[in-house]
Amino acid sequence: MLRVALVVQILTVMMGSQAMAATLAANGKSPYTIVVATDAIAAEQTAARELQSHLTLVTGAELPIVTEAAAPAGNRLILVGQTAAFRTAFPDEDLASLMHDGIILRTAGDRLYLLGGQPRGTLYAVYTFLEDIVGVRWWGARPDETFIPTRPTLDIPDLNRLHVPALQYREAFYRCAFDGVYAARSKCNGHFVRVAPEYGGHYNILGWCHTFYQLLPPDKYFAEHPEWYSEINGRRTFEGAQLCLTNDQMRAELTQQALEWLRKDPQAGMISISQNDWGGACQCAQCKAWLAEEGSESGPLIRFVNAVAADIENEFPGTLVETLAYAYTRQPPRLVKPRRNVLVRLCSIEASSAQPLETGVQNESFRRDIEGWCVMAPQLYIWNYVTNFANYIIPHPNWRVLGPDIRYFVHHKCIGLFEQGDAGCSVSDFPELRAWLIAHLMWDPSQDDQALITEFMQGYYGAAAEPLLAYMTLLQDRLTESGAYLPCYMQDTSPWMDLKTANKAAELLSDAAERVQDDPVRSARVRRARLPLDHNWIQRYKDYKRLAAMTGAQFLGPHDLAVAVDEFITTCHSFDADQFREGGPFAAYEPVLRGMVPPPGKQATAPKEAHGLTSDRWLDCQQDEFNLHGLGHWVTIAADSKASDAQAARMPATHNQWATQYPFPDGLGQFGTWRCYVVARCDAKVTSGNAFQIGLYDAPGSRNIAEQMVTIEQSGDGEYHTFDLGSQDLKGGMYFWIAPLKNPDQVDAVYVDRVFLVRER
Repeated sequence: MLRVALVVQILTVMMGSQAMAATLAANGKSPYTIVVATDAIAAEQTAARELQSHLTLVTGAELPIVTEAAAPAGNRLILVGQTAAFRTAFPDEDLASLMHDGIILRTAGDRLYLLGGQPRGTLYAVYTFLEDIVGVRWWGARPDETFIPTRPTLDIPDLNRLHVPALQYREAFYRCAFDGVYAARSKCNGHFVRVAPEYGGHYNILGWCHTFYQLLPPDKYFAEHPEWYSEINGRRTFEGAQLCLTNDQMRAELTQQALEWLRKDPQAGMISISQNDWGGACQCAQCKAWLAEEGSESGPLIRFVNAVAADIENEFPGTLVETLAYAYTRQPPRLVKPRRNVLVRLCSIEASSAQPLETGVQNESFRRDIEGWCVMAPQLYIWNYVTNFANYIIPHPNWRVLGPDIRYFVHHKCIGLFEQGDAGCSVSDFPELRAWLIAHLMWDPSQDDQALITEFMQGYYGAAAEPLLAYMTLLQDRLTESGAYLPCYMQDTSPWMDLKTANKAAELLSDAAERVQDDPVRSARVRRARLPLDHNWIQRYKDYKRLAAMTGAQFLGPHDLAVAVDEFITTCHSFDADQFREGGPFAAYEPVLRGMVPPPGKQATAPKEAHGLTSDRWLDCQQDEFNLHGLGHWVTIAADSKASDAQAARMPATHNQWATQYPFPDGLGQFGTWRCYVVARCDAKVTSGNAFQIGLYDAPGSRNIAEQMVTIEQSGDGEYHTFDLGSQDLKGGMYFWIAPLKNPDQVDAVYVDRVFLVRER
């Protein structure tokens, strides 16, 4: 279980000269024996087998494995685990200080000691030795992603290395990192990895998160105890709500349920007592009084969790009680402090990956919060978002902040880190690199992150590494130059990637493909790495084509959009894409992709407002260029013979989200003022009333530039109508939006045919 600590220092000590200490193998033969303790635990036995098998592959020599009781006379031994021989040789070494994962690599004469804390430390010592001294690399989870050097003669230097990771809990949330053996070799030990006990196991956070309703499900308790749930606008409710944190009777029952969880799994080490994944804090008089005293919704939460944690500590004194500082509870409280067995999990969901958390102007708010929590909390756990959940398959150039952010967390009392990547997708933006890089930095944040990136790219992509690294630099530089915010929810690259950058990126990736065209394995890796850029060309095809025509710029995108879409879909399936966004199956996205190509004979004609205008004077923006939020739920693409291209974005009137949006391309802001129109209709159930809203939003300015309520009388006759949002000076960061009104008793659905813009002279 995790041990309560303020900060566990990184203790990496390299002492002694780098002279060769021993020759483990010479010309494919070895005089050495691998020795494990007579009472070695399962993970230590696995460590010995892993060492043996890898040394055989490297040197050709198979070293025998014996227990200490059967060890041969002499000193040519590799002692694996907490052996009696180590304790005798180094009686002052405090092995308890290694905790679960700390390691020691030490030479003494002809002996090599590889050991660590239990259960995982000895495995990690062996893997560190194989990586750092022998040169083995596990780039990914598949067999062809392991690099084994050929070294029939293997000399090792003098070693005296001790390392206790500051991050006791380490999780890189990528598909390859779920593999138990790869996770162990990468020294990841988090909740979701499938590490078997013989590979050291992993932490299990009971409930994981958002546990209020897991512990007290409303269908079981609400009817009899509505006072246990939030009072909102004077009424007790469980819908979109939380618990009433000042209710002592509720707390007693929740604590009892939490203790039952722990009794079933007493070795878990951590239990989550945390808010639901929405707002809805209680507004009763007592909760409001606590809020007034604390100045933040985290105050009532921490008071509540502290009380639960005190009761849990009585029965499970080593267990940490985790809770969230997330969304409405992210700001630290004014008075209350988390007690010693409470672990606050601070979530960075609002942060920008375009800039480091420690120094970026865009991240001032999050920085204030983590530094505020650091002052009062005994330890922190960070839930960091390092992907783009709205669209896994587009470039997301956040590589420069990954290392600095992890170091920042460690310097601010972080003992656990969940780096949430795109685990649901295999064709995202360099997922193998990200998993490998993040794992290595979590184990030892002092490492040079950019050097690690270069090492991985050269090892994994071979001759293609140079143009791929140039591609990564190109995108990072362009993102910085644009000043754009890089959130973890972004539909496309329109806020930052211009046509010039897309063209150069295409050239670099073509160069990378050419360099490995005779290497089937690396050629496939480069092909997969190109898919996010291919998707970007498809998503922004019309945008880039339009800009090239208006400015005379080069266009290096697909020659035929239909062919490009077919190839993209086929290639994604060949790599088992799985999801295109969080919770969104790739198969559900295929109709959207194919909808980007108008059906034969269904190309849209110009609206009357654009009759006679050349293509550089007006823009036609169909559903293929819309950002569709909540695809499959809030909005779908529907066949509609009345639409200009026989397709439309359909939103049921069961919500009021801005689910259909069109972002104005940044590159067209230079062309002055545009007259703005939205073409839409509704299927109405009544003859009068409000139908839906439309508007133009300026994201950088955080304000609506234009907004209009459309009535049923204007839009409910079954025909499409054009709604004028006026003349606007458009620029990048602005977007048009259309939203239903959550009035299903009056409207069945809202249909959006197109947004079109007419350039004014």
